[in-house]
Amino acid sequence: MELSTPLEYAADPRAAADRAAALEAAGLDAVWVAEAYGFDSPTIMGYLAARTARTRIGSAILNVYSRTPALLAQTAAGLDALTGGRAMLGIGASGPQVVEGWHGRRYDKPLGRTRETITLARRIWRREVIEHHGITDMPLPADKGGTLGKPLKLLTRPVRESIPVYVAALGPANVRMTAELADGWLPFLYVPEHADKIWGGPLAEGAARRDPALGPLSVVAGGPLAVGDDAEAVRDTMRPLVALYVGGMGAPGRNFYHDLVASYGYEAQAAAIQEHYLAGRRREAESAVPAELCELLCLAGPEAYVRERVEAFREAGVTMLNVTPVGPDPARLVERVKNWL
Repeated sequence: MELSTPLEYAADPRAAADRAAALEAAGLDAVWVAEAYGFDSPTIMGYLAARTARTRIGSAILNVYSRTPALLAQTAAGLDALTGGRAMLGIGASGPQVVEGWHGRRYDKPLGRTRETITLARRIWRREVIEHHGITDMPLPADKGGTLGKPLKLLTRPVRESIPVYVAALGPANVRMTAELADGWLPFLYVPEHADKIWGGPLAEGAARRDPALGPLSVVAGGPLAVGDDAEAVRDTMRPLVALYVGGMGAPGRNFYHDLVASYGYEAQAAAIQEHYLAGRRREAESAVPAELCELLCLAGPEAYVRERVEAFREAGVTMLNVTPVGPDPARLVERVKNWL
């Protein structure tokens, strides 16, 4: 497995980027920069490009609604040039709350939009001539008067004709499409012990339609990482995050994270988290997050136990362990785990 870390997008971006850059010397293979409804990801990725020399830099994620497929392709190509071929384009549908409530875009046809972005981005990076009218927004009329001019191709030459595309996906149809088309998969709230039960079928179905030229699907997952005796405190850091996503990232019946946790066997707890969170009782929502779930989402405990957790992620098919080091010496922790891999 390779080793990566997510950038803390709610923190000071320069300090977080500096910390990620410091982990490069410890053996970190990649860093993922979130966006959600905080600072935009590409700006911070550009800063990271100047602060690092080897580490790959990915967006995790850019939603496929607030930027056109062409702009996503242009952005990835620009970042790839700045990094000397180290960029990774992480995209996803996000959810109705961010897309409709924050960006004011209609949350429709998430699979079609994602497929369109992947297909068009790869054509743009190959500098194919593009005449694109979109599949979901108002289609342009036929250009009878020539107002659109000639079809275009990317003005600049990309460093690479193929930039790795990773997709954040949870539902079966989206996971199936990811396994068919993407270079990698970015699952969230990933519990390796439940992965095959939840996603094994869609992954196999998508892989059966996959172009062999793409190679195997990369899987990026992990959680907080700490080696020591204070595992419970580290695991408890997951409570606010789980409560936010399961409780607050969508209305009842339109929350993918709630449905995922329920499918893990925590139906009653997921319902309680959502009820408390939507009523403004965040502390109660965090308390309702099962301790067992927090443990399964983390790699925290004595060294022998953490090694077991690493192997659990490996055996589930994870190819890039995505960890948040917790402790006084993150670089030493990354170096230690990198040696296990």
